[in-house]
Amino acid sequence: MRALVLIVFFAQLLKPTCQQIPRQCANSEALASRQCCPVWSGDGSACGARSGRGICQDVAVSDQPDGPQYPFNGVDDRERWPLTFFNRTCRCLRNFMGFDCSECAFGYFGPVCTERRETVRRNIFQLSKAERQKFISYLNLAKNTISPNYVIITGIYNQMSNSSAAMFKDVSIYDLFVWMHYYVSGRSAWRGEYVWMQVDFGHWAPAFLPWHRVFLLRWEHEIRKVTGDSDFAIPYWDWRDAQECEVCTDELMGGQSPLTPNLISPSSVFSSWKVICSREPEYSMRGILCDGTEEGPLLRNPGNHDRNLADGLPTSSEVDFTLSLSQYDTGSMDRMANMSFRNTLEGFGNPVTGIGNSSKLGMHAAIHVFMNGTMSSVQGSANDPVFLLHHAFIDSIYEQWLRRHQPEKSHYPTANAPIGHNSEYYMAPFMPLYQNGDYFISSKEIGYEYSYLQDPGQRFVDGIVSYLEEARGLWSWLLGAAVLGAVCCALLAVALAKLRRLLSRRGNRSPEKQPLISSSEGSTDSYQAMIP
Repeated sequence: MRALVLIVFFAQLLKPTCQQIPRQCANSEALASRQCCPVWSGDGSACGARSGRGICQDVAVSDQPDGPQYPFNGVDDRERWPLTFFNRTCRCLRNFMGFDCSECAFGYFGPVCTERRETVRRNIFQLSKAERQKFISYLNLAKNTISPNYVIITGIYNQMSNSSAAMFKDVSIYDLFVWMHYYVSGRSAWRGEYVWMQVDFGHWAPAFLPWHRVFLLRWEHEIRKVTGDSDFAIPYWDWRDAQECEVCTDELMGGQSPLTPNLISPSSVFSSWKVICSREPEYSMRGILCDGTEEGPLLRNPGNHDRNLADGLPTSSEVDFTLSLSQYDTGSMDRMANMSFRNTLEGFGNPVTGIGNSSKLGMHAAIHVFMNGTMSSVQGSANDPVFLLHHAFIDSIYEQWLRRHQPEKSHYPTANAPIGHNSEYYMAPFMPLYQNGDYFISSKEIGYEYSYLQDPGQRFVDGIVSYLEEARGLWSWLLGAAVLGAVCCALLAVALAKLRRLLSRRGNRSPEKQPLISSSEGSTDSYQAMIP
C-alpha cells in the first residue's frame, strides 16, 4: 500500500487539507461540540430561528458510493463534508441563506428576501469606461479588505484538536476565495502519513461546473456586501477565436511589464498584488499548509506557453462541438471520460473528437496554460483576476448546454462519481452548505443571466442602458461646457449691445458717416444683422 501513495514530484498535484470557517465558529468550543449554528443578530437566536429564517439541525450526508479513484476512508478532512469539523449547522428556510441565515438566497434581495431580481453578467468589452473602472476598484477593494465573516485554518483537524494554540488566520476577501480554490483542488490525504494524487473535490469530475458556479456566486455575493452595490455582476471574457489575451491591458487586467514580461505592467494596479498558496508541491513535501502568507508578485506571460501542453485559445468551432455533446458525463466520469460535455469543456476531452485523456489540453484548461504564469497552477490560479472573467465565460457555456439539452436533474450522477462529486455531496469547503446537484439547473432559476444569451429585445434594452451609463460619465463635462458656453454668449451679447449703442450715437451725430454702418435698409452684411 505504501508504494501506492508515495509523494510524487509532479508539479501542481499535491496539497494538504484545510478549510475556511465562519468567525463565530472559529473557536475551540464550537469545534469541540461539532456545532456551527451562529446566532443571528437580528433576533438573538441561533440561525434566526425566532424569525423563521432557519433551524440548527444535524447534517445528513449521502451514503451513496464513490468511484474507485480514491481507495481510502477517513483519512482526508474533506471526506463526507463537513462532518470532520461540524455535524450540526444552520439549515435556512424559504429564501434565506448564510451560515447564520442572515442573508438572501441567490436571486433574492430586500430586508426579508422577498424581492426576486435577475442580474446580468456582461461581456467586459461591453461595459462603459466607468463600469470597467468600478470593476477594477471592486477587485482591489476585495484584495485589501479583511474578510469580516471568515477566517482560514492553518492546521488540519487532528493538529487543531491536539493543540492549545489558535490555528486561525485573517485573510482578505479576495484571498479567501483564492484559498478556497487552493483547498478544493488538493491531491492529498493528510490525516494519514501519505499523499494521494488522484483526488480533487472540484475538478476532473462532474462537480467541476456546479462547484465553480457556486464559487462565482459566492464571490459576487461578497463583493455586493463589501461595496453595497446590489446590482454588481461579474463580467466575462469571450475568448473564442482570440489571438491574444485581449483583457491583458492596463485599462483592464494589466498589461505586460516592458522590462520583465513575466510581470504585470507598473501602470496597472495589479502590479502591486501579491499571491498566496502558489507553491505546490512544496507544501506537501514539507508537510505544511498554505497559511495565506504573501509569496511574491502576480505572474503572467500570455501566449508564451508550452505548445506541447496546449495549442492556443479555443475556437468557436470547438465551443460548438463541445455544446453538441448530449451527455453531461460518461463512463468513469473523470479525465478519461469520452464524449462527455463536462470533460471536454474542462479541457481533458479533445474538442474535435470528444475522446478523453487528450494528448493536449483544450477549452477551459487551455486558457490556464495560455496565461503562462500564476494562472497556470491549478491551486494558485484564482490569484489572477483573469480567472474570474474566464470562469464566468465557462459558466455561460455550461448555461448554454443546460438550455439546449434541458436535462432532468437525475441526469447528474447520484453515485459512483469520484469522491466529492456525487449529486448529494456537499461542496467543500463552503459554509453554508451547497450540494452539487442543486446547481445542475439554469442560471435563471438562481437569479442571473448572460447578456449574449438574452433574447434580442432584451439585449437591445440593455445596450441602451449601457449607452446611457457611458453618457452619464460625460454629463459633468457637458454641463461644464454648457455653463461656459452660456457665459461666453452672455459676454458676447453684452459686448455687441454696447457696440450697437456706440454706433447708434455716432450715427445720430453725423449723417454723412452712416454709409460706413449700413448701405441699405435690407442689407445682411451689417452688425445689425449679426445681433440676434
